[in-house]
Amino acid sequence: MSKVTKEMALEYHEEGKPGKIEIVPTKPYSSQRDLALAYSPGVAFPCLEIEKKPEDAYRYTNKGNLIGVISNGTAVLGLGDIGALASKPVMEGKALLFKIFAGLDAFDIEINEKDPDKVIEIVKAISPTFGGINLEDIKSPECFTIEKRLKEECEIPIMHDDQHGTAIISAAGLLNALLIQGKKIEDIKLVVNGAGAAAISCTKLYVALGVRKENVVMCDSKGVIRSDREHLNAQKREFATNRDVHTLKEALVGADVFLGLSVAGVVTAEMVKSMAPKPIVFALANPDPEIAYEEAIESRPDVIVATGRSDYPNQINNVIGFPYIFRGALDCGATGINEEMKIAAVHAIADLARLPVPAVVDEAYGRNNIKFGRDYILPKPLDPRLLTSVAPAVAEAADKSGIAKRPIKDWEAYQAKLLSLMGDDGKMMRRLVELAKEDNRKVVICEGNMDNMLRAAVHLLHDGVCRPVLLGNEEMIEKRANRLGLELDGIEIINPRHDREEVTRHRYASILAAKKSRDGFTYNLALEKMYDRSYFGMMMVEAGDADACLVSTYSAGESIAEDLASIIGLQEGYDHFATMHILNTRKGTYYISDTAVNPDADTEALVDITRLSDKAVRFFANEPVISMLSYSNFGSSKKEEATMVADAVKILHESYPDILVDGEMQVDFALNTHLRDERFPFNKLKGKKVNTLIFPNLTAANATWKMLLCMGVGSIIGPIQIGLKKPVYFINGNATESEVYDIVTIAVVEAGLRRK
Repeated sequence: MSKVTKEMALEYHEEGKPGKIEIVPTKPYSSQRDLALAYSPGVAFPCLEIEKKPEDAYRYTNKGNLIGVISNGTAVLGLGDIGALASKPVMEGKALLFKIFAGLDAFDIEINEKDPDKVIEIVKAISPTFGGINLEDIKSPECFTIEKRLKEECEIPIMHDDQHGTAIISAAGLLNALLIQGKKIEDIKLVVNGAGAAAISCTKLYVALGVRKENVVMCDSKGVIRSDREHLNAQKREFATNRDVHTLKEALVGADVFLGLSVAGVVTAEMVKSMAPKPIVFALANPDPEIAYEEAIESRPDVIVATGRSDYPNQINNVIGFPYIFRGALDCGATGINEEMKIAAVHAIADLARLPVPAVVDEAYGRNNIKFGRDYILPKPLDPRLLTSVAPAVAEAADKSGIAKRPIKDWEAYQAKLLSLMGDDGKMMRRLVELAKEDNRKVVICEGNMDNMLRAAVHLLHDGVCRPVLLGNEEMIEKRANRLGLELDGIEIINPRHDREEVTRHRYASILAAKKSRDGFTYNLALEKMYDRSYFGMMMVEAGDADACLVSTYSAGESIAEDLASIIGLQEGYDHFATMHILNTRKGTYYISDTAVNPDADTEALVDITRLSDKAVRFFANEPVISMLSYSNFGSSKKEEATMVADAVKILHESYPDILVDGEMQVDFALNTHLRDERFPFNKLKGKKVNTLIFPNLTAANATWKMLLCMGVGSIIGPIQIGLKKPVYFINGNATESEVYDIVTIAVVEAGLRRK
């Protein structure tokens, strides 16, 4: 699990604009006319329409895309009753998750009230604001009453995620675990430890899926909940047993499934050994489970184990469900979230885990043999297909059960809408970080004595992305780290000038001299180059002593490009390499090439850059639709630069027909599909949204991405090296810590794929 310190967390929440969310206008507001339409007098017209027909609120306001994340702070994570105000960071975080995973806007509402009746009154009174309400961190048993009443009295989807989120995700995992273990749900004996909101809801959902009530034993802090115990609340009484068992240890003998939603360490290896053949153990106490994952696995070879932790297989994580359940519910105008919708979500999630993972994710999992089985019973939280799998299943179930006020008619169009919501918002980098953690490769950071590189290295290590190696003077690096308050334990530091590196320098010099013997490189010259951190780092990768390398530059990258090409070598079938930047915007993700290497591209270079870009976009799990840019449109100019681009397009069409590319064209025609298809109906990209832009020269590409970044149009990732034999990347020495982190992550994923 990523190491998070108090200092890191507080800095994250405080830096820049405090908090994690903000409101962004969605309509023009630059002119007086815009403001008159947005507010007075124009706003009166939609108000009157909604007064006549309340359903029109979904036409004229954000209600249909707005979630209320509401808590009274009485059961916050593992912190307990810390109060409404102290719960705000958690509620903001939940709002953030709704936005980044499902494109739903969310307001966090913290209610300073513990009386259930008053909480119900308050939430009901503000419910017209929202399309749906996510209740969060409200203690048991009050949460049951609050949710039940609100669902009865409000006609919008309402769900207490602490109850139902865990239930839905764990139920999907249970179905898949039973499939792997060869057991039928109606035959299993289930032991539940914990009798709070999540435990009760999980058990109810399992029963709805086929578990027999008479086969359930539930325990709380006093032992087995038996029917002869006094003072049981209604929720516990529903699962009280008459069986002659009194302790958790007794209950687990011969049990098929253990579900823990309690406290750490209450289950021992001996208890797991006493369970039935091929048992299933869901130990979901956080941060420390009821039995340590390693202990459970070592106790017997036939067990399937899931926890709530991200550093072990089979994480039961609510984010797999709640964003997409609400997305589907709001999109069809559901008046609630019923059992049919929850069960549909369970099956959609379970089914998705049985499918091969896509593109780069599939390749990365394959190298570790991660596929559907005892170590992979649920989709990864960052699987991009969850949105397009779970939301439609929930919407369809709402329609079939008769509670969808705006049932979806065109499912193909709905899938397209969901795909459009999958604008990056950091999803791609989160997926790549997860993939990088699978391998934890060694990465050399050549400028190890710079603040940005040091900070990034520490965070990369803490997050488990890689094993950083810093090149530089040990004393200087340690002084800087102390000044920055950074802990360097676990980070290797190498000083290429240190006497103890003499043998290594000579070995690297011999390899370099042999590679560049026809370039006037003598052994002595190569040995001198080994005192240069950039050369030393590149040679670590070339010699197999590291998996990837990050070199720093202070200007355009062409100054180091020649060295990279001659030392690392070009990929087979190419005469050039290039760099790409990824631009994430509200309108989608765009790939821009070449941004740093080829100052004077010719036709052949443009062909190579396009081929490499096509391959790189596929690496990032997207289908490339490529436009070759110019100031000319399809032959409208016969000047040299325009014809150079046109010639490159012709070669690509003739020699590489599988690449979806056309041009030359101006950028507005590239990005406006309707305009391009109307004006130039013969184009080969007809009906396709361009996501990859190939610029005719380095000046245009470099200036474009820097201008867009400075104007705040979106976020940028890059430069990403494309075309070398090994993952050696370069970045401007003044790059931010986040930019360094992203580039190293991509280098690690590439290194893993190449090693595979």
